[in-house]
Amino acid sequence: MSPPEYWKIVGIKAEPYIIPTSRLITHRKHMKTVLFILAIVALWLVVQQVLNGNKAKQNIELGETFLQKNATEDGVASTASGLQYKVLNAGTGNIHPKATDRVKVHYHGTLIDGTVFDSSVDRGEPITFGLNQVIPGWTEGLQLMVEGEKTRFFIPSKLAYGNRAAGRIQPGSTLIFDVELIGINVD
Repeated sequence: MSPPEYWKIVGIKAEPYIIPTSRLITHRKHMKTVLFILAIVALWLVVQQVLNGNKAKQNIELGETFLQKNATEDGVASTASGLQYKVLNAGTGNIHPKATDRVKVHYHGTLIDGTVFDSSVDRGEPITFGLNQVIPGWTEGLQLMVEGEKTRFFIPSKLAYGNRAAGRIQPGSTLIFDVELIGINVD
């Protein structure tokens, strides 16, 4: 059924597809307001993107400096991707989780300045998740561990959140996690 046929059925008397001038003027006023609001939102998003980009660049440089110095510390190893890690306590297991496994862990996450942004230890409750559901640095690092092991990961931004902010984590941040692997494929 076409709009003019429907209009006849419901009793609207109007020429097909013609909007009365008074409605058109009102419609244009509203459209200008909507377009103005959209322009302001777009401008705000561009400004935020530029600010995030500048902040990310600064944080990436700070992180790279930190990681270069950290690589020379005793016990710190590096992977080809740039992930650094230090085993704090050896584990008792002999099986490493795979990227498709679920793991139960306790963790404490900080920025390189020591700011805590997340901690299951502080909450007093370990967490279980799939290794394919977390940042790449976690996926890679946990596959190096065995049950019972506690390791400190130094994760460059490219293996973390990149140039995105996430809660207290600013764009381009290098992250540090102390992770204890409690179990593999347990809930």
